[in-house]
Amino acid sequence: MKDEQLFLLIQKAKEKDQKAQTKLINVFWVDVFSFVMKKVRDENDADEITVNVFSKVLSKLDMYDPHFQFKTWVLTIAQNTIIDFWRKKSRENQDPTENLEEVKNQYAKSPEELMISAEEQKKIIKTIESLDSNYQDIIKLRFFDEKSIKEIAEELGISIANTKVRVMRAKKVLAELLKNNDFEDQ
Repeated sequence: MKDEQLFLLIQKAKEKDQKAQTKLINVFWVDVFSFVMKKVRDENDADEITVNVFSKVLSKLDMYDPHFQFKTWVLTIAQNTIIDFWRKKSRENQDPTENLEEVKNQYAKSPEELMISAEEQKKIIKTIESLDSNYQDIIKLRFFDEKSIKEIAEELGISIANTKVRVMRAKKVLAELLKNNDFEDQ
């Protein structure tokens, strides 16, 4: 893709043109996925990280400096996302008895605390129910049924690339709604 074409595509994507965003993702998907795959060596993790990378890319397009190569900028975001992934992974692999007191305290919650947790869960479910039915389906399949991107694509009869974009958008919309709902309550 020529620099002028890429620049126009980036401009349209910045303006929230969904077709431009999808095309931008499709142009760089293989590069980013391959880069991530070399670092994590697990297809499911690489897939999830790549979706997160493009979610960040689209949300931070205004920060892109056209004096630098776009691909380099995207791969830098990918590298930082991989670092975050490994940090999270290392925290998960810590000594399980290390947080034993915290776990004990969790089970010693008061009825009030348990009620608050149940209320928060109801709010999340209510927020998901307020989403467009396409987003509801994607979130249900991905996070409740824990299906892979490929399985979701097959079930919905859409391409894998389209599925990735839909998962990313659904997560973004849900996160925004949940964030806004938190502020309303305070």
